[in-house]
Amino acid sequence: MTRFLTTSKAMLNNIKTSKLNPSSAIWQQFAIVMVLLGVVLPAVLQAKTKVTQAEQLTTDMGTFSVVNQASELHKQAIIFIPGLMSNPSVYSGIKEQFEEQFDVHLVAIKGFAGTPQDSEFSFEQLLLDLRAYIALKKLDKPHIVGHSMGGLIGLSMAAEHEELIGKVVSIDGLPFIGPIFTRSNDTVVDHMEPQAQAMKAMFQAMQPEQLAAQTKRGIFIQAKSADDQAHIVEMAKKSDPITAGTALYEVMLKDVRKPLQTSKTRMLLLGASGAFTQDAQHQSVQDLYEQQFENVKNATVIMNTQARHFIMFDQPAWLVTQISSFLEE
Repeated sequence: MTRFLTTSKAMLNNIKTSKLNPSSAIWQQFAIVMVLLGVVLPAVLQAKTKVTQAEQLTTDMGTFSVVNQASELHKQAIIFIPGLMSNPSVYSGIKEQFEEQFDVHLVAIKGFAGTPQDSEFSFEQLLLDLRAYIALKKLDKPHIVGHSMGGLIGLSMAAEHEELIGKVVSIDGLPFIGPIFTRSNDTVVDHMEPQAQAMKAMFQAMQPEQLAAQTKRGIFIQAKSADDQAHIVEMAKKSDPITAGTALYEVMLKDVRKPLQTSKTRMLLLGASGAFTQDAQHQSVQDLYEQQFENVKNATVIMNTQARHFIMFDQPAWLVTQISSFLEE
């Protein structure tokens, strides 16, 4: 693994934490934010594509829909995937920088941030639907750029369906979220089950306004500006609590660290530790991130100590530069 450093309410009350190391409030909130951070023929046959007046193609794939610009040019495709309780608007500040060179596809996960929902969320089904979309559109090894949970989706594709994709860029999304809660990469899925169940129950019992309030409590970790913070809270308010709870649960129990060790996919993790104020904290985050990619020879970790979780909001120019340089290599 190549290493770089660019200077650039407590989670739940009374949750049992057996087998878990104690974490401070900021680490627990950081962990929550991070969660927030073969072709399947039936899915292909059921996909629906329509063309809008703006010459944009909208394709329904079951767990998500995709919008891309209609074009007769045969360009390399790039798929942008948002995170938990987010929609493609999070990429509005950077996507135009890639439209000249790439065929840009924007994923909107159903049940998140106002995207209409007609089926239950399933992380594994989403991966299958993504496989099906790539086949349906005849995309030749598209690159995947994902934020938070979207990053985990990209890394999961690299671990489980590497033959279908090009490079993967994960924006502050890890192969396994567990170590952010425990601050130890010795953490395994079984250790996270009690917290995952508690988080699922809590989120699914909420009203949309409560989802927004929960998001607002940790908003200082997510973005710097008041406008960006308000946008993040509004997306949470427009999300379905049942879907958010299910997604949170499944993400907390998804661990692709080991299969990534044998993947041939080139991967770039762009981490953010800007919510922390001390050098020791920045170093601790960097260490946790890098440890997740131990023995993954084709993965690069670059930390930004100035940006918060939504790097595309805080430092879009830096983000575009990192992604562009990586894809051009």
